[in-house]
Amino acid sequence: MVIVQSYPLAVFMCVITMLCWGSWANTQKLASKEWRFQLFYWDYSIGVFLFAAALALTIGSFGSSGRSFLPDLRQAGSSALFSAALGGVVFNFANILLVAAIDIAGMAVAFPVGIGLALVIGVITNYVATPLGNPVLLFAGVLLIVLAILVDAVIYRKLPAQGKKSTIKGLVLSVLAGVSMGFFYRFVAASMAADTANPEPGKLTAYTAVFVFSIGLFLSNFLWNSIVMAKPFSGPPVSYGDYFTKGNARLHLVGILGGMIWSLGMSFSIIASGAAGFAISYGLGQGATMIASFWGVFIWKEFKDAPAGTNRSVALMFLLFIAGLSLIIAARMV
Repeated sequence: MVIVQSYPLAVFMCVITMLCWGSWANTQKLASKEWRFQLFYWDYSIGVFLFAAALALTIGSFGSSGRSFLPDLRQAGSSALFSAALGGVVFNFANILLVAAIDIAGMAVAFPVGIGLALVIGVITNYVATPLGNPVLLFAGVLLIVLAILVDAVIYRKLPAQGKKSTIKGLVLSVLAGVSMGFFYRFVAASMAADTANPEPGKLTAYTAVFVFSIGLFLSNFLWNSIVMAKPFSGPPVSYGDYFTKGNARLHLVGILGGMIWSLGMSFSIIASGAAGFAISYGLGQGATMIASFWGVFIWKEFKDAPAGTNRSVALMFLLFIAGLSLIIAARMV
């Protein structure tokens, strides 16, 4: 299996994670005019599973380092398997709330609030469990990102009142998603061996952990997504028949692509965590907030109706994000 031991390479992989986690939701935006998010989400979960399985069977199985995927899966203890799968269940609950928030309020609101909260909670919980990196720089970076989130909230308040009620619902869903999402990564991390090159018996290597995580995500979809299909946050209920009768090959492929993009980011984040530490790896990946804000502001024009002067606040938000991410990277270098 391929093992990453270089910190600069780990940082590079975390940047890829950031780009993937901040960009996958564009596939939902591309499909949203024709395809309810609940239907999109079935394809998304399939994409996450397919990519995790493909990676485990290729670079997770090649080479002589560590323990390859299938032997690792066979020797895994029940507690490790349960922890990784539970991470998928918790993530899926949070992500469905986030996808619903994107559907209602847009990427520029849902991502900074939801993923920003997840970043703060996730960095704290993972650092407490595995304290790697300079805590002053790490949490100073987190503080700057919190300030960026607050600036985003100020921008949101400047939006015209039209559609405010539904946007407030999206904001509430974003907060709930962020709080829930802050804990999923810890469950996956707890399932993994401390030393990937010489993994202890019963624990999982990175590729197996992500694969089991993806199974938990997919299977829990039959619970969480079925609930929001029957009781949606907006619009009429959605039936399982709609998935087969109202979709086409393009819509299904867009959803699967979105899941594969996110899964690439998750895989790189977990693989990089050996060299970077779980708190830094997760924190950098959740810089996705900045990437998603870029898409929402500049590509999807979600703040186009905001009053004059909003651009200065947007620029400040991005500067705070960049400064915060820079401190998080530096935390492992001193």
